[in-house]
Amino acid sequence: MRPSRFTEEQIIGMLKEQEAGAATADVCRKHGISSATFYKFKAKCGGMDVSDARRLRTLEDENARLKKLLAEQMLDNAILKDVAAKKW
Repeated sequence: MRPSRFTEEQIIGMLKEQEAGAATADVCRKHGISSATFYKFKAKCGGMDVSDARRLRTLEDENARLKKLLAEQMLDNAILKDVAAKKW
């Protein structure tokens, strides 16, 4: 997946601009994004503070790392079971 051009702080800033009363189309034009992207950002980060977004990012990174470790362990376990099941 391609990383976003915008940081969590920038995304939350855009959402705060719109919540403060600016028109969605104006915010999108100012930042060079489509309205679909804006609403995707709103669905992901709506109602969050910058600290919440940073914490979410660290938790997602840790979750991905742990899933990778689990997959490697399961693969090693399957290989060992395969070798143990063979008759020598």
